[in-house]
Amino acid sequence: MDTAGRRRDHLREFLRDRRSRLTPDQVGLPTAGRRRTPGLRREEVAVLAGVGVSWYTWLEQGRDITVSTDVLDAVAAALQLTAPERAHLYVLAGLNPPCPAVDSGSDITVETRNLLDAWNPRPAVLRDRYWNVLAHNDSARAVFGYDGPGHNCLVTYFTNPRYLAMSQTWSEAAPAVVAAYRADSALCPGDPGFDSVITELASRSPEFARLWSRHDVGPAQQAVNALEHPEAGALHFDATTLTLAGHSDRHLVLYNPRAGTDTAARLDQLHRLRLAPPA
Repeated sequence: MDTAGRRRDHLREFLRDRRSRLTPDQVGLPTAGRRRTPGLRREEVAVLAGVGVSWYTWLEQGRDITVSTDVLDAVAAALQLTAPERAHLYVLAGLNPPCPAVDSGSDITVETRNLLDAWNPRPAVLRDRYWNVLAHNDSARAVFGYDGPGHNCLVTYFTNPRYLAMSQTWSEAAPAVVAAYRADSALCPGDPGFDSVITELASRSPEFARLWSRHDVGPAQQAVNALEHPEAGALHFDATTLTLAGHSDRHLVLYNPRAGTDTAARLDQLHRLRLAPPA
């Protein structure tokens, strides 16, 4: 069986299972007569979703039919699917999963805060889907010059003099950085949060505007970050981006001193200088 056929098989099994978990009482429907099988009937799901019974039957049978996002959302609501289940339904139906709801909360869990702090004296940053910095450790503050809230990793990369001073490494890495941001923004087309960052940065950085106009796209990679620190000198990092479990729009960026450089020693020295008592 081809991939599409297997996906439709999984779709059939998934919908049947989720339908069997609901009762008429749970969805506000009257219970009439004795039921031979548990759960809702297909026609009840169709009524709740506002679609034709035949169409829903074909969907649940895994037939090769055309589906729209509006109809899938209606089916997901009728079956009371969670956000991950709704995204799974999209994938099984052959569509791109919906953009996750924006996590507008500013809360940082104790576990995440401890992880950021434990990465000292190496920099660590927590960012959202737009690459806005939500939290960082003391080393990131010292290395990148974060002096308060409102920082964005993409804007920092294209405007921070510490990055721009390492012109060769910066220019080699910049196209991949922009391509990764375009890939992230494509997951949520029309999201004003991405549009705001792109518009602001294009007005401040002609080089970003030029690279953005190329429409290159690529995955986030383990990138090399290099910057010239006013106290520690040249610093080179391998940057690894991890997605927090249970928070698909929050990403942890860990900066590790690059092998073959003296970055680790320079970081230790910077850490000692920052912690040294005043004379």
